[in-house]
Parts: sequence; C-alpha cells; structure tokens
Amino acid sequence: MTASATEYRLKVSGMTCAACASRIEKVLRRLPGVATADVNLASEEAVVAGSDAVTRAAIQQAVEKAGYGIRDDKAAVTVDHEGWLILGGAALTLPLLLPMLVELVTGGMWMLDPWVQLTLALPVQFGLGLPFYLGAWRALRGFSGNMDLLVSIGTSAAFGLSLFMMAQGNLHHLYFESAAVIIVLVRLGKWLEKRAKKRTLSALTALNALWPAQARVRRADKEIDIPLQQVTIGDIALVRAGERIPADGRIISGESEIDESLITGESRPRAVAVGDRVIGGAVNGMGALEIAVAAVGAETTLARIIRMVTAAQGAKAPIQRLADRVSAIFVPVVLVIAAITVAGWLLAGAGIETALINAVAVLVIACPCALGLATPAAIMVGVGAGARHGILIRDAAALETAGDITLVAFDKTGTLTEGKPRVAGIKTTGANDETSALLLATALQAGSTHALADALRTASGDRPIPAARGAHVIAGRGVAAEIDGRQYILGTAKMLREAGVDIAALAEAAAQFAAEGASVSYLAETAPARRLIAVFAFADQVKASAKAAIAMLHDLGVRSLMLTGDNRGAAAKIAAALGLDDVRAELLPDDKTHAVGDLQRDGAKVAMVGDGVNDAPALAAADLGLAMATGTDVAIETAGIALMRGDPALVPQAIALARATTRKIKENLAWAFIFNLLGIPLAAFGYLSPIIAGGAMALSSVAVITNALTLNRWRFR
Repeated sequence: MTASATEYRLKVSGMTCAACASRIEKVLRRLPGVATADVNLASEEAVVAGSDAVTRAAIQQAVEKAGYGIRDDKAAVTVDHEGWLILGGAALTLPLLLPMLVELVTGGMWMLDPWVQLTLALPVQFGLGLPFYLGAWRALRGFSGNMDLLVSIGTSAAFGLSLFMMAQGNLHHLYFESAAVIIVLVRLGKWLEKRAKKRTLSALTALNALWPAQARVRRADKEIDIPLQQVTIGDIALVRAGERIPADGRIISGESEIDESLITGESRPRAVAVGDRVIGGAVNGMGALEIAVAAVGAETTLARIIRMVTAAQGAKAPIQRLADRVSAIFVPVVLVIAAITVAGWLLAGAGIETALINAVAVLVIACPCALGLATPAAIMVGVGAGARHGILIRDAAALETAGDITLVAFDKTGTLTEGKPRVAGIKTTGANDETSALLLATALQAGSTHALADALRTASGDRPIPAARGAHVIAGRGVAAEIDGRQYILGTAKMLREAGVDIAALAEAAAQFAAEGASVSYLAETAPARRLIAVFAFADQVKASAKAAIAMLHDLGVRSLMLTGDNRGAAAKIAAALGLDDVRAELLPDDKTHAVGDLQRDGAKVAMVGDGVNDAPALAAADLGLAMATGTDVAIETAGIALMRGDPALVPQAIALARATTRKIKENLAWAFIFNLLGIPLAAFGYLSPIIAGGAMALSSVAVITNALTLNRWRFR
C-alpha cells in the first residue's frame, strides 16, 4: 500500500480566516504518517492523506488540540439565530452612534450619558463579541494568531480606553461606539460571507438532489417500492413518466425521452429505446421504462460526478500558495505594525488616546479573511459552473492548467468523428469474393469491441461467421488469428509489410479509398500461404460540432492538431474539412505520447483530447488530459477534465471557463492584497477611523465571494 493510501475528508468548525486554515494544516502535517493535509477555508473542509497509521481519531484530536473542532455532517441541523443576534447588537449600537449623527446633521455637540453608553456597549462587547474572544483564546493556546485575535485586541483596546477615560473623569472622548460598531459590522460581514459561501456549493447541492428517495423494482413477479439504498445490480427498475431514474442501467422495455441536463449539460432531452444505456438521476419523459440495473451506489455515474466535483471544489490551486505563505505570517506582522503605530504616534507627540485608536484601526482593517477566500471561492464556483455545463474538473490544478493551454491535440475516432464507422467499400484480389473476405475479417474481429469490429459485424448481418482461434491484437496495427487451420491478419499496411505480405496489388484501390477520406485495413493470409486477400474502406462521419469547436479554439488563440492511427490520406482530408492547424497520422499509441512530448519541448502547453484505452498514455503525458465521458473508464480516470457529452465544442468551453475562473482568482487576490497594502498604512497614519476600518474589513470578504459568484452567470460566447 502506498504512503497516501488512506484519505479523510472532514468538516472543520471554528475557522474564521486564512490564518486558521494555515494553522490547522501545520498541525496535521506534523502527524505521523500524514503525507498531505489541505484545509479549504471556503468549504470548511480538511483533506488529509497518508498511510494506514493515520486515523480519523488522531486527526480529530490534533484539530481539537489546535483549538478547532470536527463537525459531523449527519448531525441534526440547528436553527441559525445569527441574524437575530446581529439585529439585537445593531439595536444596542445605534443609540451609541446618535451623537455622531447629530453632529454631522446639525453641527452641534450632544452625547449620551457615559453610564448609558457603557450599559449599551457591555452586552455587545462581551455578548455579541464573545465568539471573537473564544477564537482568540484558541489561537493563543495554539501559539498562533487569527482574525479573532485582531478583532478582540482592537475592540478591547477601544473599550478599555473608554473605561480609562471614564475613570479619569474625561467624559467627552469615549469610544464605546467604535468597539460596538466594529463587532456588529464584523459579525454582519461573517454572516453575509457564510450565506454567500453556501451559494458557492449550489452545483453540488443540485447534483445531490438528483437522487430519488425510493425506487420501484420487480422482484419475484411483484412490483415493490424500496429505499434507493436497497437497489441491487440485476434488479429490474420500473420508471414511470416524470420520475427520476434510480440507477445506471440498460433499457429492456419501453421508449421515452430522458432529461440529463444536470448531469451532462445537454439541454435537449435524449430519445432512448431498448438497449440504450441510461444514467441514474436523469428524469424520464412521457414513456414508461423497464431498466436492468447495472451500477448502484458509489459506482454510478452520478456518484462519480459528485465525488469528482467534491474533490475539485476542496482542492487547492497552485496559485494559492502565495496567499498561504502570506497568511501564515500575516497576523504576527500586523501585531508588530500595531505596536509600531502606538509607538510612532507617542513619539510624534500625540496622546495615548490617538495612538491606541489608530492602532485599533490597523488591527481591525488587517484581518486576512479576503485573502484566504480569494482562491477557494472562485474555484468552488468555477467547478460548479463547469459541472452544470457537462465539464467535470478533477482538481484545481487541472483548472489552472486549462487556462494556460496553447495547443489542443485531438484523437480522431470517437472524438472528432462519431466513432461509428461503416464498411464503405471492399476490393479483393484475384478470385477472392467480397462476401468471403468480409466474413473472414469479421471472424478475426469477433471478440473485439473496437469501432471497426462493430462496422464489420453490421456489414456481415445475419450471415454465419467462421470460428477464429488464438486471436491476438497488435496495438495500433491490427489483429491475427487462425481460421480453419490457416493464419490470417487484418490491419494496417505497415502490419502486412512486417508480415512479408506484398500489398502492391491493392495499393491503387487503397489510395482511392484514402483520397475519399476513408480509413483502410488489409486482409491477408500468412500461413500456410502468404497472400493478399482484400482491402476494406471504413467511413466515419465527422461530428456536427467539430468544425465549430476548432473555430472556437482559434478564437481563443489556441492551435489545434489531430493525432491519429489512421492513414495519412483520410486524416488529411478530415483535417482540411475541419480547419485543423496540423495533423499527424499513422501513429501507434506510443507515437501519440512521443508526439505530445515533442510539442511540449517546442514550448506548447498541450491539452490532449481522447476517449479510448489507446489514448490514456497521451492523456497522461499532456499538460492537461480531456476525456470524452462517452469513452472508456481508463481514458476518463487518466484525464484532468472529463467531458460528459461526446461534443468537441466542450473543449473550447472548458478552456474558456478555466480562463474565466483564473481571472476571478487573480482579481480576488489583487483586491485582497491591495486592500491590505493600502488599508494598513492609511489606518496607521490616522486616515481611517476604527468604525470605517471595521466596515471595510467586513465588506472585503463579501466582495471577494460576490465576485466569485458572478461565475455562476458564465456562458460561452
């Protein structure tokens, strides 16, 4: 078992800023056996991977020792009273602001009795402000700092200064209103932030809502309703009009249209009939269906999508490392700046009152909340937007890489073409007839799931197929087998030449087929005789959206290339029709991988798009792999992005979404850095009052999340 064989995903409670997340990561990474530990402030989730020595109990103990908690998602949902608490705090704080408002409106001086001010401020400071004190204590106990520490020190300084002034008999310079307003505004900002963060998870919520609570199945000739968790593979699910399909399977009776929009992003319903595969969670149209269940629970397509989206939304992008490094030292630096502010004002001849108030403003405006939320908020919304459009992003690194792509390499069959070729022509040598040649070729491909094998079986119809023994596939070349004591091969010109078969007799016919855009395969006997029998032409239809997809890539400034094992003539004709920038043909799977490496060495950021087993090495070698979900599981598992429809247009859409998300991340980080770089000096030099600092800090986090949420309106132009 590898060092990172065990993974835990836990919900963390008590985090208030980026410094909290950094603190928990450090604590978890020190645990024996832990390989990686990432804490996402936006999703409030910790992802810990390591050896079998790592246990949930050890993780929970470490988190709790650091002053935070582990939340059970299955626990009963409690009523959120936060809004009412803030409203109550605001009601107590408003009278404290009246003298300031009177002075602004009338220019006259008026103030509340100091004891009335203290009575109003006390419950705000130590009631509404209690979470800040608790959070500050947790941070200090763990020898770290966080937002709570800054707020509690700042407001306590303003509150304590007011008490000191009262004790000195100076009743005209009290700052109870500053402390109270800061607490109310910061609590209001965190509440708005919490509500906004819930919206970043809207795509995941929508996907989870697709599961029906129950399923109707036929067992022992009886129709019964059972909980979804009790459905098993092999059950016959009965789905009426308008109901959700309970699990992945294949239709054995009925015809209908199904709505898969929330799963694949396809807005139009798909017509289905007997033999068609369906996805659990899709909505059945007007026809009743009987479905043989093929996958349940964690193995269903929808469950895999949810896992993928969950993992991607909780992952960290490489761009976030800078913010993490800054957050780790931010609070101690701010405390030093606040101390320097006090000393500086005192040395400049100002009183302790002015020095402390300006230091309070520094402490309050410097909270690193926006910095910690800048990247994860944008990633969560961007990944969710992609899921709604049928673009599944495996992790944040893939999202960031997609935005930098300069060249997209496409496989041909099943990616740019429909992947359903037909036999378009047969040319035989000598006395060999086309029917016999077709049946021999079909026999050689009898055990294959390749698209060309399907084309041969379709062309053979109901004719009896001879039995082939010892069939073995030579990757990228063809297949060989024994039929009636004779050895035959079916494959490329290169395969036949390597077998010593002269193909000159059919070279002209093959060239004609290739000129018409068809793929060609040769059939020959290799023992006891060595003779050429026939050449087959396979025609595949180009996908309707392929040409538009290439044009979209060009609009994004991205070059396009086709890598295919097909012959040069057929590949060149398709490339010209689609407007591809380049084409490389007659490639083996390893050749595709080498081609990707060559492109990377030339300075290109390469994305590889494919759908088959033979595409998996190239998908892994590319800077970014994009797999059509209509293809094989191997291709999908290897890729960084899975496209839930076999639509090439999703490729430029994925790149455009990645660029939009990366742009939001950079905007958020720029806002967070500029906010602090400008705000702290202004506060230190006395140009920001603590009240304005508190309001600005509270709104900064909300602004970052609101900016990220605009990605929910993303549409490809």
